[in-house]
Amino acid sequence: MSHPRLTRWIHGKCEKLWWVVGGGAALTLILLSCSSFEPSRAILAPPSIPGAEFVGSENCATCHEAIARDFRTATHARLKAEGENAKNIGCESCHGPGSLHVKSGGAARTIVNPRRSPTTCFQCHLEVRAKFNLPHHHPVLEGKVSCADCHNPHKGDAIKGGGTNLPQSLKGGGMALLSQNETCFQCHAAQRGPFVFEHEAMREGCVTCHSPHGSVNQRMLTERNQTLCLKCHFQQQTVGGKLFIADVDHSSFLQQGTCWSAGCHEAIHGSQVTPVLRY
Repeated sequence: MSHPRLTRWIHGKCEKLWWVVGGGAALTLILLSCSSFEPSRAILAPPSIPGAEFVGSENCATCHEAIARDFRTATHARLKAEGENAKNIGCESCHGPGSLHVKSGGAARTIVNPRRSPTTCFQCHLEVRAKFNLPHHHPVLEGKVSCADCHNPHKGDAIKGGGTNLPQSLKGGGMALLSQNETCFQCHAAQRGPFVFEHEAMREGCVTCHSPHGSVNQRMLTERNQTLCLKCHFQQQTVGGKLFIADVDHSSFLQQGTCWSAGCHEAIHGSQVTPVLRY
């Protein structure tokens, strides 16, 4: 065998060997990941409480019977911590180890209460923490609003009214079957209506226009100024230099401000007077 042919033969064998080694390593990683994690569960490090140990959700049910009963339906029921002594710890995933709380008969400050501080929630929801640092946001970091005002960690979908028919607790007290809009209306009652002329976007939900955790735009809008409106109120333009919406030339209107600040559509959520939501 000539020298060039021998060299090519050696290189070919080495390349095949690297493919076999690399493929084997990749397959090993896949098998390890599949065997180590359950696809239906998330893994996290629960809050720590000095001197406390995990006792399991069964102990919590002694006092919190209704919450423990409904927790199996909750989105957060899929949380767990690693280790033989902390499997499926449920309540303690967010509230921390509960031995001191149980021993003291439920004494204050012996358990973590995420309603008082969103830090526990942010351990998993890092992207939400970032949104609360945007210029326009709900005052969660300021302590005026709690994650639990809009989310139910103990029963059903974590978003109140998020497709579940389970009764949800109201911020002012009581229970109701909430839609996602109703969750917002607990605080934003003026936008509830009913209106004689409603904005069709309200049927889609508040989050069609608003980013509930935070936004770079005023009023926590998902898009800036009239860009938001034009996502729905679009009309094909057939005349150069003009902008037609509902067969009305808006070219000069847009120079005066946004759709709602220029004095044209101020009643953006709905109107009792005019179908164009002017006021």
